[in-house]
Amino acid sequence: MPWPFRVYIGAWVAATLLAAAIAVRQRRTLSLLSRAYGQGLTRPWKLVTFGLAAGFFVVIAPYSGDPTWDAVDAALMSVLTYLTAPFSVGTLYRALRGRAGAGPVYVAMVAWLLSASWCYDGWLVLRDGRYPPTWASNILASSILYLSAGLFWSVAHAPGRGVVFGFMLDAWPAHHEGSSTRIFWVAAAFALLVAAMMAPFVANALGL
Repeated sequence: MPWPFRVYIGAWVAATLLAAAIAVRQRRTLSLLSRAYGQGLTRPWKLVTFGLAAGFFVVIAPYSGDPTWDAVDAALMSVLTYLTAPFSVGTLYRALRGRAGAGPVYVAMVAWLLSASWCYDGWLVLRDGRYPPTWASNILASSILYLSAGLFWSVAHAPGRGVVFGFMLDAWPAHHEGSSTRIFWVAAAFALLVAAMMAPFVANALGL
């Protein structure tokens, strides 16, 4: 493996370990590790949509025509995205509003890259013994999916405000959420975006 990729691997491994250390140190205040955030992920509509999305990616991956995409990296990316995307997107939004510190922002950025890129890269290095040539293009494509997922699983109905993203509320990640039926159409828009991005892979798998 060329030395620049060895350096890059070392850099993102070190970045991930540092993010883990920061998360442990700030575990009492980091929203990613809060009970409220975990409870938010267990809402039935989120669990159902995660199961459907993850199942789709895992099943379609071997037939997509992309040799770098298999059931393992599809599962890794799906699980990490579900667990971290609402946190990462929400934290970066709040940082732009001056409501998130450097520690959470760093953890959010690393969680984003780990989910959308580095776990994919790392698995393919282990599987193939070389750095995937698609690593750069994957960052962009998977980041769009990651952002969409973070927004999708952040949609909430706040009494008195209507449909919003949960991270826009003062009490985020804790808030009282109204009926999920009112968020269907907003959530569906993000689902359609993901479906449009996946259409070429589905067509290839079906031989169309």
